[in-house]
Amino acid sequence: MKNNKFYFKNRILLALLLSLVVFNSCTKKFEEFNTDSNGVSNTQLIPDNNNIGGFYPELQYSIVPNNPSGANSLQGVLGEYHISCPFAGYLTEAYPEESPGNSYNFTGWDNYGLWGIGYNAVMAPVNNLKTLGTPASSPDFWAIALILQVAEMHKITDIYGPVPFSKYGLGGTTVSYDNQQSIYTAFFDELDTAVNNLKKYIASFPGSNPFKKFDVVYAGDYSKWLKYANSLRLRLAMHIVKIDPATAKQQALKAIDPANGGVFTSNADNATSKGGFNLLWSSSKQWVTIRAGAAIVSYMDSYNDPRISEYFEKSSFDPTKYIGLKQGYVQSGYLDLLKFSDISEKFAQSTPATMMTVSEVNFLLAEGALRGWNMGGTPQMFYEAGIQNSLDQWGVGGAAITYINNSISKPNNYVDPLQPLNNSPTLSTITIKWDDAAAKEENLERIITQKWIANFPDGTESWTNFRRTGYPKLFPVTASRNNSGGTISTDIQIRRSPYPVSEYTNNAAEVAKAIIILGGPDNGGTRVWWDVNGPNF
Repeated sequence: MKNNKFYFKNRILLALLLSLVVFNSCTKKFEEFNTDSNGVSNTQLIPDNNNIGGFYPELQYSIVPNNPSGANSLQGVLGEYHISCPFAGYLTEAYPEESPGNSYNFTGWDNYGLWGIGYNAVMAPVNNLKTLGTPASSPDFWAIALILQVAEMHKITDIYGPVPFSKYGLGGTTVSYDNQQSIYTAFFDELDTAVNNLKKYIASFPGSNPFKKFDVVYAGDYSKWLKYANSLRLRLAMHIVKIDPATAKQQALKAIDPANGGVFTSNADNATSKGGFNLLWSSSKQWVTIRAGAAIVSYMDSYNDPRISEYFEKSSFDPTKYIGLKQGYVQSGYLDLLKFSDISEKFAQSTPATMMTVSEVNFLLAEGALRGWNMGGTPQMFYEAGIQNSLDQWGVGGAAITYINNSISKPNNYVDPLQPLNNSPTLSTITIKWDDAAAKEENLERIITQKWIANFPDGTESWTNFRRTGYPKLFPVTASRNNSGGTISTDIQIRRSPYPVSEYTNNAAEVAKAIIILGGPDNGGTRVWWDVNGPNF
C-alpha cells in the first residue's frame, strides 16, 4: 500500500514538473524575473499601483487553486479533489490505495491539504501588502485583499477548526492559534472594512478602474467585488446558524442590504478566476486519478438532471449509463477503477475556476427565508431561482421547468458493477418539486441537496454544508474500509482534517494549545465549533 501511495504522489509530482516547464518556464527565476534590470524602484512603481498589484493574480488564483504557473498545484489538486471532494460525495480517487478521501486514512497525507495554500499563497502576500502600507495608501486594493483572505481562510478554519490568524505575520518562530468563533468575528469585521472601502472609492471616483490590469475575476469592476463580499458574508452567516443564530441572522440581513451593494443576482456576477490552469481537468485527464463519486451520480441520474452530461462522462461498463465510484470502495485494480464515470470532456485546461455563484446565493436566501428571516422573497421563489440559475450556468436552462416540477424522482440505490460489497441503499427519499406543506426539515433537505448539485465541484463548501445540516444524505464508506482506527464514525462520517505533521514539527507547543481549544482529539471525528450535534431548527 505504501509503495502505491508514493508512486501515485511521485507520478503527480512528475506531471506537475512537466507542466511547469511547458506552461510557465519563466517562473524558474522568480526573483530575477520580478527585478527590473533597468533599476526601476518600488517608489517609481507606486503611481500605477504596480508595487502592490503584482500580488493579486496569485491571490485570486489561490482561492480555487488554478495558478497558470503551476504554483501550489500538488496541494491544490490533492486538497480540493482528493480530500474535500470525496468527503462531499463529488469525486473518488481512482487509485487503489488508502487515501483519506477513500478510507479516512491520513497517514502520509497530512501535509497535502489546503493548509499550505492558505498560509503561503494567501496569508503571506496579504501580510506583505499590509507591510507595504496598502490599507492606508490604496484602501480599494486593500479591500480586495481582505475579501480574498476571507474567501480562502474560511475554508482553512472550516477544515481544521482553530488555526493561526490574528497573530500571523507578527514575527517569531511560532504562531498561536485562534478559536474559530473569534476567527469568524474577524471575517465579518474584514468584510465590513472591504465593503466600506469599496463604497467610498466608488462614490469618490465614479468610473475609475485602477484594479483592472491585476484582476482575473471581474476585470476591475468594484461593484462586482462588493457583491462578492456580501455573498461571502451570507455564506458565512449560514455556516454559524446553529451555534449562533442571532449573529447569523444579523449578518445575513447585512449581506442583502442594498445599501451595502447587494449580493449576486445573475450568473454575470459569478466569481470565477480566468486564465488559469484548471486542476480538476489535470487530475482527471492529465494524471487520471479521479472518477465521479457514487453519491452525486446516483442523485443526478435518478433526477434525470440535465447537468449530468456537463459534469461527467458515461461509464465504460455500459456506454448508456453513468456509474460513480463509491467512497471506501473495496479494493479493485486500477484499470477497473478507470471504467467508472470520468469528469466530462467539457472541462478543459482553460476552464475558469469557480469561487462562488448566484445559484449558491439563491439557495442561501432560500434557507434564510425558510428560517423565517426577511430575505425579500419566499423559500420557494429562491429555491427555484437557484435551480434555474444553475441550469443556465451550465447551458441547459431550457430544461428547468420540467426539472423544477419533478415531484416523482427519488435518489437511486447504488449498485457497484465490480464489487457487491460496495452496494449501498439510498438514504434519502427527497424529491425535487417544492412542497409548501412539507415540514421545514424536509424542505431544508431539498434546498441543500439542490445546492450541493449546483455547487459542484466546490468540495470544501459542500462538505461544510453536509456537516452542518446532514444533507445531502451521502453513502457512508464501506465499513470494512474505514481505516481511521475507530476515530471516525462510519455513519456520522468525517468532521474535520487533522493538523499537518509540519505543524507538530515547527509549532508543537501552539498545536497542543489549539487541541485544547478544539475540545477533542486532533482527528477526523472531532467536530469544529459551528458543527453542532443537534437539530437544524
